[in-house]
Amino acid sequence: MSRIGKIPLKVPENVSIEIKNNVVKVSKEGKVLEQRIHPKIEIVFDEKSRLLTVKRPADNKLYRSLHGLYRTLINNMLIGVSEGFEKRLQIVGVGYRAEAKGRLLQLQLGFSHPVLFIPPEGIEVKVENPTSIVISGFDKQLVGLVADKIRSFKPPEPYKGKGIRYTTEYVRRKAGKAAGR
Repeated sequence: MSRIGKIPLKVPENVSIEIKNNVVKVSKEGKVLEQRIHPKIEIVFDEKSRLLTVKRPADNKLYRSLHGLYRTLINNMLIGVSEGFEKRLQIVGVGYRAEAKGRLLQLQLGFSHPVLFIPPEGIEVKVENPTSIVISGFDKQLVGLVADKIRSFKPPEPYKGKGIRYTTEYVRRKAGKAAGR
């Protein structure tokens, strides 16, 4: 049995959950997340105890993998609508900076032009200081995709460490050219 999949999920009181036609819908105060579920995976929600369990029909490899996956996806939805998620990016490099202009994010990354980025709906991008960006939202997948998209504009390079990186990321540095003889 999946160690992750068999753990029941406690649904907070102010979060509503709806299961219909293999779609799980989690909502709270205008924040709505949906996840399509494999038809053979069963989602059981006990309204009285507010516990949600994920059950699989058989013990074969496919259902074992889907069991833990769907439990984790539903857990991320519950955390997202109640608390939210955030990713932090750091910009390293002389002259590299970020600036928020309304919803628009403008990045100066050493190119001949500024890089402009408009985040999708449900994602908030804040610039704490010119070298620090915070991406937040209630959809974990979308927050990660937006953070990775912004990082892809100038990923950190291994020689000087310049570029956009996650604050928790370690950039392994390489030695430069050796002096000539």
